[in-house]
Parts: sequence; C-alpha cells; structure tokens
Amino acid sequence: MADEKKPEQKIVVDEDWKAQAEAEKQRLVEQEEHPEAGEGGPRELPPANFHTLVSGLVTQILFSLGGIPDPQSGRRYLDLPLAKHHIDTLTMLDEKTKGNLTEEEKQMLDQALYEVRMLYVRMAQGGVGS
Repeated sequence: MADEKKPEQKIVVDEDWKAQAEAEKQRLVEQEEHPEAGEGGPRELPPANFHTLVSGLVTQILFSLGGIPDPQSGRRYLDLPLAKHHIDTLTMLDEKTKGNLTEEEKQMLDQALYEVRMLYVRMAQGGVGS
C-alpha cells in the first residue's frame, strides 16, 4: 500500500470570480451615482396629483393604526397620536381645498376621511374587529 501513488491533485483557479467581482463593483458604483435606479432600473413614481396625495396620507394613517404591517419587521404598530396628526392633516386639506375640487376628488376625500375617522375611533376604544 505504501507504493500506491496518490493521484496528483490539481489546483483549480477560478478566473471567473474576478470578472464577477468587477461587475459587482461596477454595479455598486452605478447605484451610488444614480440612487433612483434600483435592481430593475429606474423606479416608477406615481403621478403627483390629488389622488396620490390623499392616498399617501391614508396609507400613513392605516400604518399608524396597525392596519398595515411594518415592511421591515412585519409587526403592526398602534400610534394614536401620529394617526390623529395625519387625520388632522387630511382634514386641513379638506378645509383648504373647499370649492376647488372636482366632484370625484371631493367624494374620494370625504370617503377617506369618514373611513379613517371611524377606524381611529374603533382603535381608540380598544377594538380591533370591524
């Protein structure tokens, strides 16, 4: 057995890793230069209009009332003072735009205010159900 020769081991150098590392480095440099671009290219932003503004505020209210989980932790949080602040902001928007909205915008705002106010009252009273 001592006379048996072990097969000669070859050391394989993977040259491809250099190309992969260089490509990753280049991708990171491009991300730093163009932060608005993500993995799939430039991100698409919603149009800057009244509907988007109201929807954004409603989303913040729902998040504050535990209706939407935190995307990082998956947990739901209840922050009544923050929810009230966002509802007050939506109410101020309603007051400041009286007479300047289309019928569709007015209906959307009225419906949004009604829904978030009712949810706020329900959550403030300790209820989670509908």
